[in-house]
Amino acid sequence: MSFLSILVLVSCYFGTWGTHMEIKKVAEEKVTLPCHHQLGLPERDTLDIEWLLTEPDGNQKVVITYSSRQVYNNLTEEQKGRVAFASNFLAGDASLQIEPLKPSDEGQYTCKVKNSGRYQWNRVNLKVLVKPSKPKCELEGVLTEGGDLTLQCESSSGTKPIVYHWQRVKEKEGEDEHLPPKSRIDYENPGRVLLQNLTLSSSGLYQCTAGNEAGKESCVVRVTVQYVQSIGMVAGAVTGIVAGALLIFLLIWLLIRRKDKNRYEEEERPNEIREDAEAPKARLVKPGSSSSGSRSSRSGSSSTRSTANSASRSQRTLSSEAAAAQPGAAAHPYSLVGAEARGPEPKKAPHATLSKAGAGPGAVPGQNRAFQTV
Repeated sequence: MSFLSILVLVSCYFGTWGTHMEIKKVAEEKVTLPCHHQLGLPERDTLDIEWLLTEPDGNQKVVITYSSRQVYNNLTEEQKGRVAFASNFLAGDASLQIEPLKPSDEGQYTCKVKNSGRYQWNRVNLKVLVKPSKPKCELEGVLTEGGDLTLQCESSSGTKPIVYHWQRVKEKEGEDEHLPPKSRIDYENPGRVLLQNLTLSSSGLYQCTAGNEAGKESCVVRVTVQYVQSIGMVAGAVTGIVAGALLIFLLIWLLIRRKDKNRYEEEERPNEIREDAEAPKARLVKPGSSSSGSRSSRSGSSSTRSTANSASRSQRTLSSEAAAAQPGAAAHPYSLVGAEARGPEPKKAPHATLSKAGAGPGAVPGQNRAFQTV
């Protein structure tokens, strides 16, 4: 008997392999991985069921188990609350249900059933399909007559391969849904299409569709081809507007600066000290003049000035009369003040003679002496 025959007999006695299949499912949906057995009917107390996951990187982990009449289904954080037995596993259906499905659930699942020394295995390869993300449509080039334009479309995520397809959206009756005649597809990057020698008829709405086994997503972009002359006019108008705005801004700025400068000069003018300014000159006043006093003396009361003037006039009158009484004295327009003006003192007369003289008209010299004393 050959070695292969012995291996087959041992496998039949100790364990058997069940189904080996592959399932593809879209993410966020529900999936059921089949596992059927006939080992739980005779003796249920010794029945053990275990689901294992072998990830694409070779790492293996337990998903769910049944042992000693107890179910353990929260063994991993990634699948916590999302895995369970799909049916009555004690009656022979130990299928596994996962909902909602995630890309991390992808891998090879093994269902192992054991009872009273007998084993049964089932293997299922699960492939999780991810729908393409919404692509992004972009334009590269110059939108002018005779120019070239590149349409770019790409999805950031999704199960490979992703197929891209560009077409023109029909907006009006009679428009063609095909790309312009002079269009080239980049086969190394299917999401790129080159539109050569643009014309005004190339204007319109273009749609890019990205698709794979899980589904499709699309985006649109509008192409507007402009006439060269119209572009020049628009550019000139824009340039004029910008230049005018800058000029207005400059004028406003200059006015504000001028106003601030004038205000600064007005505030600083009282505080300026002129280095070339002359010192104030002192006023010289002649002795004995009426202006030798302070300005406040000149602004004295009128009664004081009147009294001084009256005394001066009386003194001049008495001086004139005294000069006339002396025959040998020379005539002077003004009286002399001091010892020279008074001259030699007269001899004192007896008291009787003075008394008689005071009764007559010769009493005027006495008044003169009184005024001189004052």
